[in-house]
Amino acid sequence: MKLRSLSGKDLDDALPALARLRIQVFEAFPYLYAGTIDYEQDYLRKFSAAKDAFIATAETDTGKIVGCATGSAITNHHSEFAEPLVRAGIDLRSTFYFGESVLLPDWRGHGIGHQFFDAREQHARVHGYARTCFCAVERPADHPRRPVDYSPLDTFWNKRGYTKRPDISANFDWPEEHGGPSLPHIMHYWFHDL
Repeated sequence: MKLRSLSGKDLDDALPALARLRIQVFEAFPYLYAGTIDYEQDYLRKFSAAKDAFIATAETDTGKIVGCATGSAITNHHSEFAEPLVRAGIDLRSTFYFGESVLLPDWRGHGIGHQFFDAREQHARVHGYARTCFCAVERPADHPRRPVDYSPLDTFWNKRGYTKRPDISANFDWPEEHGGPSLPHIMHYWFHDL
């Protein structure tokens, strides 16, 4: 297993696989996201153009992409993610935003998630950021589509030094079924001082 940073032609070549990976991981609980390849590729292209962008993959020895992690400056980019931080008085210039960390189920529990966080935090430090943050969807414990064996990532994030801020949230719409309507979802922010 190796982590590889992507940019330029490497990123362009990987876009279809990354788009499929994001859809596959996010269609499961808790996101229940019914995405499209075109939207995901466009999202990743825009993300890669952001200031201090970071996109890395986890790949098998045969080159199969099994995970992806992203991050970037939040200034002049991702306004829908930035506005709740501005309202809360968070300095955007010193905040590095983690877009996502996705990993296929068979590869979880092998330390790859920690490697993704380590790499993004190091990237943020090198670029002079004081803190990192991300936001995650909130689902009620009695959600009808919650799997019996579902375990939220809160404990993992806490062990990494991240603190949930229930007072800072955003609402995002996405479809939960292909061809279905976009539904509102509450996302709360998590912060870590570097």
